[in-house]
Formats: sequence, structure tokens, C-alpha cells
Amino acid sequence: MTISYADFEKVDIRVGRITRAEPFPEARKPAYKLWVDFGPGIGERRSSAQITKHYALEELVGRQVLAVVNFPPRQIGPVLSEVLVLGLADEEGAVVLIGPGHDVPLGGKLF
Repeated sequence: MTISYADFEKVDIRVGRITRAEPFPEARKPAYKLWVDFGPGIGERRSSAQITKHYALEELVGRQVLAVVNFPPRQIGPVLSEVLVLGLADEEGAVVLIGPGHDVPLGGKLF
């Protein structure tokens, strides 16, 4: 399926910094609860992510990640996920986070 560039522009992908990460024992699959700061204008948003295979909680805080910020919130168990943190599957299907190679200003838009 192809989409137009105008369709792509509707997806608001921004860079944020993980400020807090906690276990999410209520999740059906192993996951963490994340709080991500997107800077002024967007602020801090919550999410959950199935990233336990490649990341320990203590290494997540401070990491910059890309996330879709304009999807409607989605209830995932007891967590209201406000953004979709982006990642790619490795050869075994475990998620690897997507982020910039160097620090960039929070809230920066992918284009």
C-alpha cells in the first residue's frame, strides 16, 4: 500500500527523553511503564513498551527516543498510554528502541 506525503505528514513523530521507567507487572507480555518528556508545548507523556529483553530499567532514564504523539490515548491494563514509543524488532522479535544518534532538542519533529 502506498500513501501520499500528506498522509505521512499527519503522523506527528517527536523526540523525547525518558524521565522515569518502572516495571509493569500487570502487562500480559513483559513491559515497562515509561514517562517521556517532549519539552515545552507537549510536556511529559506516559507510555508502556515491551522492551525488557534489551533494556534494564536503570539504563532507560535519560535516553532519547522517537514517539508518535498524536494518536489518541490507549488504555493498556491500568496504564493510559499517551504516546507510541517507536522501535524495530530484532531477529527474535524483541523490540529495539529508535532514537537519534546525538542529543537533539526535546520535541523535535521527524521530517
